[in-house]
Amino acid sequence: VQLQASGGGLVQPGGALKLSCVASGGIWRIDDMGWYRQAPGKQRELVATIGTGSNTQYADSMKGRFTISRDNPKHAIYLQMNSLQPEDTAVYYCNAEQVLTYDGYTYRGVWGQGTQVTVSS
Repeated sequence: VQLQASGGGLVQPGGALKLSCVASGGIWRIDDMGWYRQAPGKQRELVATIGTGSNTQYADSMKGRFTISRDNPKHAIYLQMNSLQPEDTAVYYCNAEQVLTYDGYTYRGVWGQGTQVTVSS
């Protein structure tokens, strides 16, 4: 099972980016998924999570600016980020809480490789 994140890049303050994360590997079902980020010299922190029923949770600083969504048939989640600020600069990681495969395996705590978001003028 693999998670592939993409969509990061360099953006000016006030700009927007949309991140994508696609899971692959004979997947039958994925439970909660989410986005986390890690800035240089800081611990990894929660950005947002989304359940199979599209119920969402956000870190307080992201509410109103970021929107998480998912496409269950594609085993994908997305993060629309608006009004980006320099403090949003970080490596963004996607996560799957639990992945069930068609061949009967269960994977917990699966992480993608991260995608760099840099907000700078």
